[in-house]
Amino acid sequence: MYEKISTDIEHLRKLFVFPESQDKFLEFGKQILDMMYKSFKQKGGLHSSITLDELTSLFSDISIPRDPQLLRDIFPEIENKIASHSVKVYSPYYIGHMTSAIPYFTILIDMIISSLNQNQVKIETAKASTFVERELLCWIHRLIYQKSAKFYRETVQNHRVALGNVTSDGTLANLTAMMVARNLLFAPDGRFPGIARAGIAEAYRHYNCERTVILISKRGHYSFDKIADTCGIGDSNVIKIPVDTGSNKIDLNILRKELNEIEAYNQNHEQKIKILSLIGIAGTTETGNIDNLYEMNRLARKYNTRFHVDAAWGGPVLFVDDYSHLFKGIEDADSVTFDSHKLLYLPLSMGMVLFNNQKDLQSLQHTTQYVVRPDSRDQGRFTIEGSRPFAALRPWVALKVIGSEGFKLLFEKAFTISSYFKTQIDIHPNFESLNDPELFIFNYRFIPVKIKKHLESLISENSAETLKMASRINSSLNEVNIQLHRDIRNNDLSFVSRTVLESTRYAPDEIVVLRAVTINPLTTTSIIKEIIAEHNKLGLKLFNKSYKKRFKNYF
Repeated sequence: MYEKISTDIEHLRKLFVFPESQDKFLEFGKQILDMMYKSFKQKGGLHSSITLDELTSLFSDISIPRDPQLLRDIFPEIENKIASHSVKVYSPYYIGHMTSAIPYFTILIDMIISSLNQNQVKIETAKASTFVERELLCWIHRLIYQKSAKFYRETVQNHRVALGNVTSDGTLANLTAMMVARNLLFAPDGRFPGIARAGIAEAYRHYNCERTVILISKRGHYSFDKIADTCGIGDSNVIKIPVDTGSNKIDLNILRKELNEIEAYNQNHEQKIKILSLIGIAGTTETGNIDNLYEMNRLARKYNTRFHVDAAWGGPVLFVDDYSHLFKGIEDADSVTFDSHKLLYLPLSMGMVLFNNQKDLQSLQHTTQYVVRPDSRDQGRFTIEGSRPFAALRPWVALKVIGSEGFKLLFEKAFTISSYFKTQIDIHPNFESLNDPELFIFNYRFIPVKIKKHLESLISENSAETLKMASRINSSLNEVNIQLHRDIRNNDLSFVSRTVLESTRYAPDEIVVLRAVTINPLTTTSIIKEIIAEHNKLGLKLFNKSYKKRFKNYF
């Protein structure tokens, strides 16, 4: 039972001021930290045993609470109903997604962000934090574009230009880049005031445009479908280029062919197809691979279109000199997306978009009389979002606490773990590697050794009949690995995700793969061995119980 308290304005007023006693405030803080510490140290699996239906019943109160309650009475509810049933994404055995352990100090930074409550839209609500945000953007811009020190001294706090934006996430960063590309593609021209004012129908009429397209690999993030919808060009105009078998990088030959066909069409038709942007991926979500950014940039210049790089996943690896060659060409991109809540190991969520030309964001500029006036220092003049929190404090502090050298060490460890995982799978009789992990994402599948050898012989024979049989085997293996993934989830000692790839050595067969993201600094080689052993044990048990008889038909 909650303690009943009176509903009066004095009680409510006290909620908006710090407790009169510092000890009282520390007491609340200690209660929160004790609760979270208990959650982090809780034994057992990565997920609680509660079912989704049971959670539904826990959170099905349809009425807004009427009477005030004491904060201390709500803490147990948070602990018992929320914290205890949250996923342990910080566990070194949780290697299924791009969410990992975070540095403990970021919890304290989030307390500062909340207590300061700065609104980044307006200098009047974000005085010092506006300058912090611009400094952070300068750091990341220089990491990517490597312009002169003179350039950065002149632009870092020049409120008339913007090196980029801090955004809620990578999707908003990509959207910002595409909105800028759209506004520049359909820029003001004579009496035409530009697409931002006139709208897409008038823009198409003025520029004799039939359709506008985005070209991206099939490994591109699904956010670009949503972005095409939001920008008004329609998601059917996102042209998805196949990737090279094995490498999962955009097939440059097919990309060139598509660009040539668009150019030929435009030469023979009055109504043109306009290219909004070529999109290069620097760290594909499913496989962690990097497109050939250098060649894509050359194609963008040849066909006079913009080049955007989605480096939401891989961007921070630019800290490691030994791997910077993987990103060759990113320094010439018109815009780049860069997330802090992925490989900067920070809490969700914050993205950034950086622009090669510091004046590009002026094409997106909006002003009003009560905020973001034309002559103000307000960052909100250049952003799609309005009110935004002071999220930039997290990476600003992290880059100071960890430093670029510290991030190099973290990434070098992640590279070591990824390489070790692949090596162990390659030598294991009952597993098969299905990608070459460039940036900490590894795809593999369970395949009993006898089936593996038989499948290899069928592929080697390479006849129509044997390839057909190989496809049937792969189809059944897909079922095995889908069920194995469920069994791993139910066993709850480790977690990997799964996806479907059409670009493995078995192309055009679509192959179900297990997907491991090996970035957690707490994950060790011994833990990787434990995970593989667990998956092998579960896989053999599943195969022998449910699939062994079926596979006899394939021999």
